[in-house]
This record gives sequence, C-alpha cells and structure tokens, in this order.
Amino acid sequence: MPYTQDLELAVTAYKIVRDLCAVKKGETLLITIDSAGYWPVAEETAKAGEALGAKVMVAWHTTPPGYGRAGDPYLPDCLHAAIPNTDVWVEYNYQWLLYGRAWEEALGVPKRVRYLFLGGLSIDQIIRTVGKVDLTLQEEFQNTLVEMTAKARKMRITTPAGTDVTFENVPGRPINSEGWTTKAGVITFLLGQIGWAPKEDSINGTIVFDGSFSGGGEAEIGKLREPIYLSIEKGRIKNISGGAEADFVKGWIERLGDPKMYDIAHVCYGFNPGARLSGLCTEDERVWGSTEWGFGNQGPNYHGTRGAAVTHFDGTCLNSSVWLDDEQIMDCGKLLHPKLADLAHRMGKQ
Repeated sequence: MPYTQDLELAVTAYKIVRDLCAVKKGETLLITIDSAGYWPVAEETAKAGEALGAKVMVAWHTTPPGYGRAGDPYLPDCLHAAIPNTDVWVEYNYQWLLYGRAWEEALGVPKRVRYLFLGGLSIDQIIRTVGKVDLTLQEEFQNTLVEMTAKARKMRITTPAGTDVTFENVPGRPINSEGWTTKAGVITFLLGQIGWAPKEDSINGTIVFDGSFSGGGEAEIGKLREPIYLSIEKGRIKNISGGAEADFVKGWIERLGDPKMYDIAHVCYGFNPGARLSGLCTEDERVWGSTEWGFGNQGPNYHGTRGAAVTHFDGTCLNSSVWLDDEQIMDCGKLLHPKLADLAHRMGKQ
C-alpha cells in the first residue's frame, strides 16, 4: 500500500545506490537498520540495489542503548561478521554502528568496504537532504570549499551565540567532502558536510553549541533549549558551563571515565540546502551555514593524533562566521566569497 512520498523516496534511494555509492552489478550491498530506524528507507534502498544487479542483504536488528563501542555488547555476532564482508555498506541505524568494533574492522585492512552513513534519517529528511538536491552543483560547491580550506594555514570561527575559536590546519591532512563513497576503507557521511582534524593542540577559545547535541543513548539531547559553553585549551575541554543541559553533559562525560572524551576529534562545515534543525545530528550537522565539532573517538579518516575513545559526541554551532587566514569567507551563515555565493544562489540558498 503506498505511503506518503512513496515515489520521491524511490527516486532518492536510486540516487543513493547509483550516484552516491556507485554500486555495480554483482557487488554485495549490505543495508543495516535498527528497530528505531525508518524501515521504508531501507526497503527502497534494497530495491534500488536489486535493480542495479547487486546482491542485497538488509540487516534489521534490536536498537542498542548507545552507539559506537557502547552498543557493541548488544549486537548479534552475525551482524559483526557481515559488516566487514561486503562491498558496499549503507547504515541507516538510529543508534550508530559507526565507531563500533565491526565498523573498525570494516574500515581497516584489507580495505574492501565502501561505507555510507545516513543514520536515523526519516523519509522526509532523506528526500530533502538527498533526493531534492542537485548533486552536480552540490559536488562543485563542496569541492570549491575543500580546495580553499586546504590552502589555509590558520582559521577563526565565530558565532552570534559566543563561539570564538582559532586553530591551525596541518598541511596534507585530508579534508573530507562527504556524500560520495567511491573508495574502500573511507568513512562517508550524508552530503553537505566537510570535515577535518586541525592541528589538535592549536585549537583555543570558546565553542558554543546552540543548535543541537548528540552523544547517543541517554546523551542524545537533540535540539538544545539553551547554549552549552565549552572552554577549549590546546584542543581539550577545560570547562563546560551553561544551564541544565550543560550540567548533564558535564556529568555524563565524567561518568564515562575516559579522559579522551575531552579531546577535540574534528571540525566540520554544514552546507546541505535541504537540511533543517530537527534534533537528529545526521541532519543538524548539515544545516546551511553552521559549523560542528566532534569530541572523543577520532576516526581514522581524519589522520589525527587523538585516536580511539569510549564513544563520541557532536555539537552544532549555528550561523557561523569563518576566516581562512585573513580572508572572511562567511558572515553569520551567509557566504561572502563570490564563487561560493554564486553556487549557493544556484542551489536555492541565500
């Protein structure tokens, strides 16, 4: 029986499998989804994979109480075995398998698995952030911003909420343009995000989360009612302040008992033309003109110095202003650089 936006979802799923994952005839496609996820999204992706001649399996399982390594003890052994033994893996889990043991094995050596993370997206969200996006313009925009950022040695990011942080970039470290999973062993997230690891001990200042906060399980706050203020020295949290939500986050990190949870893992731009602040970090981190910071476990795709931690958390900073060396390219979420501003206009933004 048809459901709302049934046809639009079918088109979106086909774009995911054909354009973003480049699935070829005869390849193995694994789709994972927990019981908190949106089943029609996984089902349509499976159909698209079959239409392209892939050998498809959908792994539907109980939702663990946390993500990453925190969720590992609750997952079936057969799922751990399947993930590293596929050509393409699309993850729709609400509680991520990302950063867990099977994920680490799949993205390690030998590098076979092409991986796309689309965790927790609803039918409406995935249509807005993939199906209705002009992929050609989006790729050009992201590639342009990656090239510009890679040339910058020093950066500054501010927001109206009080973020004011400076850092240095490390020449040669990858800047990951998300959306297209064409290489094995590389983590790929929903399009509209560009992420990298700055020189960790160069990061100083104040980061203010005023969009959303995501820590998985009990720490999955979603949209914030009040800002969370993080004082940063040499890439580590020295103090957390704010209201009740800030107090909760501070206590949650302390209870985890892992000093690495205070370490900055990455910074990201958010530029998906269809993203809205929804409370789901997969979408929130891509709200147009935002920046996002991740702490704790640092994935191998960032080639940083921080490494593994017990789990990972992310927070979003809205309406960001960005300086690359001495050039301001964005002011309160509005692009100032002529080429970026032109592409944004053609994508229906600004």
